[in-house]
Amino acid sequence: MRSHPDNAAYATRDLAVVWHPCTQMKDHEHLPPVPIRRGMGVWLEDFEGRRYLDAISSWWVNLFGHANPRISAAVAGQAARLEHVLLAGFTHEPVIELSEELVALAPQGLTRCFYADNGSSAVEAALKMSFHYWRNVGRSRKCRFVTLTNSYHGETLGALAVGDVPLYRSVYAPLLMDVITVTSPDCFVREP
Repeated sequence: MRSHPDNAAYATRDLAVVWHPCTQMKDHEHLPPVPIRRGMGVWLEDFEGRRYLDAISSWWVNLFGHANPRISAAVAGQAARLEHVLLAGFTHEPVIELSEELVALAPQGLTRCFYADNGSSAVEAALKMSFHYWRNVGRSRKCRFVTLTNSYHGETLGALAVGDVPLYRSVYAPLLMDVITVTSPDCFVREP
């Protein structure tokens, strides 16, 4: 019978080769990462069989759960035909169909879709689009952004700049654009 490595073995291998985002690596000297073997619905399972309720749900699967059969089948079917093609100068039927559906749902006047592959890239694209819009309408001096206290938008430079979590942004402060930070309306985190 073949033995499988346990959580500690995977954590050791991980820490030798991976820098984790949104993580102070020094913390892993005392609290190793939790190696996950698989997910199903709202549950994650480690290599020793322990289950964890995925309250974060990897940020991307929170609506449908892990290993959703319908989504898995659709992804496998699409990957069998075309995994990826750059949208710079190319197109494909699935992106056209999705864009048509999204435009039909969007408010009047929103007639185009722009795609990014992650949250930080989407924030970067939104910042650039906003900046470019104001240039196009002749307001080129309009180039600052407002952010809410304690907000988080990702780890690329633009996303860090419009976020307000010192743990992630303070070391990069010299690289970040100057933003206007206003108090969050969130009653849980605001001053009394």
